[in-house]
Amino acid sequence: MAKSSAYTAKAPQPDGRIVYTEEENLVWRDLYARQEANVRRWSAPEYNVGFDRLALPADRVPQCTDVSRTLTALTGWKVEPVPALIGFSKFFGMLANRTFPAASFIRSRKDFDYIKEPDIFHEIFGHTPLLTDERFARFSEMIGKAGERLEARDYSWLIRLYWFTIEFGLTHANGGYKALGSGLASSPTELPYSVESPDAQRRAFDVIDILRTPYRIDIHQPVYFVLDKVDDLFKAAERDLAADIRTAQSRGLFAPLYPVKEDA
Repeated sequence: MAKSSAYTAKAPQPDGRIVYTEEENLVWRDLYARQEANVRRWSAPEYNVGFDRLALPADRVPQCTDVSRTLTALTGWKVEPVPALIGFSKFFGMLANRTFPAASFIRSRKDFDYIKEPDIFHEIFGHTPLLTDERFARFSEMIGKAGERLEARDYSWLIRLYWFTIEFGLTHANGGYKALGSGLASSPTELPYSVESPDAQRRAFDVIDILRTPYRIDIHQPVYFVLDKVDDLFKAAERDLAADIRTAQSRGLFAPLYPVKEDA
C-alpha cells in the first residue's frame, strides 16, 4: 500500500458520526449521480443487489454508523473510519474481524475524475454493496484471517488475490462480462473499459496466476481475471493460501504488462 496521502483523515465525533462540509456533500452527490447508471449497466448482479439493499443517500456522504447498522443486520460486518492509508497488517486484522476500514475523507473537485488513493466514495459506494452478501463477506474475512497467519514478507503476495477479485474482478453474467470489483464500481472510466474494451486482457480465474501477477494502482489494469461463476471465488477462500503463495513464489512473478516506473 502507498506510504503517504495527500488527504487528511476526518475524525469522528463521540457519537461516531463525521461532519462533512456542504461542498464535500456536493462532491458525493455528483459522484453518485454520475456512477449510479454505470453500475446498473456494467456491474455484476451481485453488486447491484447489494447496492439496492444499502439504499445509500444520493445527496450526502453516508455515515459509517448508518452503513454499519445495515451491514451488521445482514452479515455481521461494520465499517470503521481509518486514516487515508493503513498497513497490510492492520488491513488484514480488520477484515478478519469483519470490519471494513474506510478512509474518512472525500476527494476534492480537482481529483473528481480520478484519485489514486481510496476515499469514502470508493470505500462505501464501491465496497460495501458486496459486503451485504454473506458469501463475499465470508471471502473478505477469510482473506483477513489468511493474512494474519502470514509473515510480513508474504503480504504483498496475498493482497494480489484481493486486488484482482474484490477490487478489480470480473465475472460472466447475462451473456457478457460484468464487473465485481469495488475499484471498478467506483471508477467512471475503468468500469466500462474493463468489460468492453478490446485493449483489456481478460484471463480465466486462477489463484496461482493471480498471485504471480504484478499490478499498479495508478493506471487502468492491463489484465483482469474473470470468474466463470461467482462461487469459484468462495472456493478459493477455502484453499491453503499460504501453500499457494509458496508455489507462486517458487515460480516467480510474471513480467508486468505495464511500464515500470523508474522510482518503483
